Amino acid sequence: MTTTIPASTLHLPPGDWPTVLDCLCEHFATIAREQWLDRIARGRVLDADGAPITAHTPYRLGMPVRYFREVVDEPAISGEVRIVHADAHLLVADKPPFLPVTPAGSYVTRTLLARLVAATGHAELVPLHRIDRLTRGLVMFSIRPDTRDAYQSLFRERRVGKVYEALAPPLPDLTLPLVHRSRIERGEPFFRMREVPGEPNSETRIAVIECGEALWRYRLEPLTGRKHQLRVQMAGLGAPIANDPLYPQLQPEAPDDPARPLQLLARELVFDDPVSGKGRRFCSGLSL
Repeated sequence: MTTTIPASTLHLPPGDWPTVLDCLCEHFATIAREQWLDRIARGRVLDADGAPITAHTPYRLGMPVRYFREVVDEPAISGEVRIVHADAHLLVADKPPFLPVTPAGSYVTRTLLARLVAATGHAELVPLHRIDRLTRGLVMFSIRPDTRDAYQSLFRERRVGKVYEALAPPLPDLTLPLVHRSRIERGEPFFRMREVPGEPNSETRIAVIECGEALWRYRLEPLTGRKHQLRVQMAGLGAPIANDPLYPQLQPEAPDDPARPLQLLARELVFDDPVSGKGRRFCSGLSL
């Protein structure tokens, strides 16, 4: 069975491709050229005016291209989604591990966003931030377009306090709590990140909540929002988060194992509500 969702938009990146097709094939390296040709033949790749492109449509930097994502036999994901808070402007949900927030990779319709739209009827829900697919915990959504920017500005201006918990090996040689700063850049393969020398662009407060024999429970407060920041930094310190398939070493691709979820939880979100002016503090009901 093939599932489709509304079109996504890509503004063509810099490059020297002769055609839009060539750009798409390189930009989406996991999708075969034959698949793109099939979508183009069926009118599933459009230009900015909504007209179907052809296999020979010339590439142009920044050109908006609308395409319909398609997934055959999309993986099912178990786990309950709980709405922690909902008012006229804001929705906060607790998501289980393995559930993506929005469409990504082989997940198109089985997402947190899709579940919440179906449950609430709010077709204009937009996530205000992201957490990794493997991470469980709190995600905040905007309900109304007219107040969306006010909430988005909280994240742009780093006015949201985020608290995570993680289970990871002990760090007995470090004096905790500490503030860890490092430079994080894209690594290899493209979906991994890495710490490199240079001016720090990421910062995390790290403290210990509980010391177990094999694993400690850590409190992590990211002050910046780099991709995979907590996972990369903990691995770099010598305490990779338990059951992480990407760090410190990339593990062979395998189906999700519900018995071995990543031990990372988005525990709290704290901020002053820009609409009501009230202080807000939301806590996840999940645990590690």
